[in-house]
Amino acid sequence: MRISFIKSLAAVALGVAAFAQPALAQDKPIKVGVTAGPHAQIFEVVKQEAAKQGLNVQIIEFSDYVQPNMALASGDLDMNSYQHQPYLDNANADRGFKLVSIGKTVIYPIGIYSKKIKTLDALPQGARFGLPNDPTNGGRALLLLQAKGLIKVSPAAGLKATPIDVIENPKKLRFIELDAAQLARSLADTDASAINTNFALEGGLDPTKDAIATESPDSPYVNVLVVQEKNKDRADLQKLVSIYHSQPVKDFIQSKFKGAVIAAW
Repeated sequence: MRISFIKSLAAVALGVAAFAQPALAQDKPIKVGVTAGPHAQIFEVVKQEAAKQGLNVQIIEFSDYVQPNMALASGDLDMNSYQHQPYLDNANADRGFKLVSIGKTVIYPIGIYSKKIKTLDALPQGARFGLPNDPTNGGRALLLLQAKGLIKVSPAAGLKATPIDVIENPKKLRFIELDAAQLARSLADTDASAINTNFALEGGLDPTKDAIATESPDSPYVNVLVVQEKNKDRADLQKLVSIYHSQPVKDFIQSKFKGAVIAAW
């Protein structure tokens, strides 16, 4: 009887351990890297909605475009939310990352801003024009200038155009390449600059009122949720994607940003 009693206690102990394990797993946060501004603000709402469904999300803010992918590739993050697909493709090619997108987020139409002129036609000869210094956003800005008739870019350059690929430049614009996060802060030092919406908002600019030109929202630059390739089917990360795509999050984007940031799902 004593042996039977001991076996019963052991079975109970194993049962308790097995029951406790999922609770411990849920306590481990999903670490998500974002850039300051709209990405961070949106994910605060996602975090609140995730908590209602038992997911513990930890948001980690970055001030540049390089570190979030490095942190994700090294395993310090589970997911990041800050980049569009062309930027991710370029990062994977340049740095050998094995990162994949598992869901769309929002579109931030890139805009041209100035403290000196009110229209693009007013750009003077030899104007100093600020560009993001990363390949995809720099190319994006140049293609916007081309769409507005100010320059012509070599068709062979595609989405990765750089100032070297500018084959026609009637106004002889001088391109000043800066980190994307610095362009809003340095706007007074240029005649005009192409600034990503998240950094424009962070710098106190209103894309719907202050931009003197804006790219079409029908572009390849949809932002994405990114994870390590080996984790693309992880259940908690897939669940987080569905929470991001929920109506409360979409309602927040529409009410908060009023068209400056557009839900892409």
